[in-house]
Amino acid sequence: MHRNKDLHTFLLSKARQLTENWYNSIEKSNAAGVYSSNDPKVIEDLKNQNFKFHQLFCEVFILDKETLFKRLDEWVLTIAEDKEHLETPTHIIIQEFMRVRKQYLEFVNEYAQTHQEEDISEHLILWENVVIESFDRVIVRFVELQNEVVEKQLQSQQQIIHELSTPLISLNEDTALVPLIGNIDPVRAKLILENTLEQCVRQEVSYLFIDLSGVVMIDTMVAHQLFHLIEALELIGVKPILSGLRPEIAQTAVQLGLNFDNLTITSTLAQAITIKNDNQK
Repeated sequence: MHRNKDLHTFLLSKARQLTENWYNSIEKSNAAGVYSSNDPKVIEDLKNQNFKFHQLFCEVFILDKETLFKRLDEWVLTIAEDKEHLETPTHIIIQEFMRVRKQYLEFVNEYAQTHQEEDISEHLILWENVVIESFDRVIVRFVELQNEVVEKQLQSQQQIIHELSTPLISLNEDTALVPLIGNIDPVRAKLILENTLEQCVRQEVSYLFIDLSGVVMIDTMVAHQLFHLIEALELIGVKPILSGLRPEIAQTAVQLGLNFDNLTITSTLAQAITIKNDNQK
């Protein structure tokens, strides 16, 4: 049985010492990220995070695994989401977990030496195994949770990039412009279709200028998506006006058999605006 209230009390009494010894033993010349900071606030937060961990981890000797791991997971998530730790290489953080684990093994041995019962050697092996296994789980959970946090951030950033790359600019109460710039791959084409339709409905757009003068080249699949957008706009009551259609793009569209009959097309955006204004007179 690995549970031992006296060992828990002993380790808890050493919590502050564990934190101070650990921080003072960091090799600042080889440290990175949060561990190399000279900012007093960052250092204070780092020590508090470490101390909080000790208060929780000591309970490995009095709590059941399910309860303990649930509490530790909550702590691990705060570290995984922490800005300073996110800017610290993961392998450096794992190294620090391993150094703290070594501290625990040393203090468990110290406790065993001051409690020389007959079966202490058997208990010592059990306690050491519990410490090692519990730390292994904490390390794995940290990597898992930090990966989840980073993945969510990347997805959010990617979404922002895509939204910025397909902006719908309101020109007046019923007219808007989508200036397309750069290369358009199938993924971006799909987002253009979805975002443009959604924003047109939300902003109650009646006329939409789609300017392609900044697009150098698109493949057949993207051209097809673009004309799907034009058809979808008409279905929701938006009049699309296309400008800046390059010869290469026009050739691709013709090869696909796309129908231009009901589509207003101009060489420049200025011409498109003029035609729209003339039609409203």
